[in-house]
Amino acid sequence: MKVTNSLKTLKTRDRNNRVIRRRGRTYVINKKNPRMKARQG
Repeated sequence: MKVTNSLKTLKTRDRNNRVIRRRGRTYVINKKNPRMKARQG
């Protein structure tokens, strides 16, 4: 998992990426490619 400043760039990298908010943190997750993970905050 990467911790990044901008999640919008990661969202556009793969069309299966989803931006999800959990517990005050923002995550990018991808069920088709589980290596595509990122966190902000």
